[in-house]
Amino acid sequence: MEDVLVPIMICGFLFIGLPWVVFHYITQWKKNGSLTIEDENLLDELHDLARRLDDRMATIERIVAADDPTFRRPETERLRDERDDDHVFDHISERQRPRERRR
Repeated sequence: MEDVLVPIMICGFLFIGLPWVVFHYITQWKKNGSLTIEDENLLDELHDLARRLDDRMATIERIVAADDPTFRRPETERLRDERDDDHVFDHISERQRPRERRR
């Protein structure tokens, strides 16, 4: 009797149980795939913080470069200066402006 039940249970698990678990979690991921309003607010705050920290670092690097002629500014700062004010965060902040008007 055990010789028959064990293979039947294994086949049932493989062909019914395992696909059910996989499809269950796939549907859960699809339902919860978008960001909540709280997550978007947190991302906005983190973006603002990152922008301010980037500006502070650029200011500190300019001050140190003015005081010490042997100081080498990082590659990213040199690239930023070559592109004038075109910075990665500028494009993100442009997309954020319409959202700020709605508030």
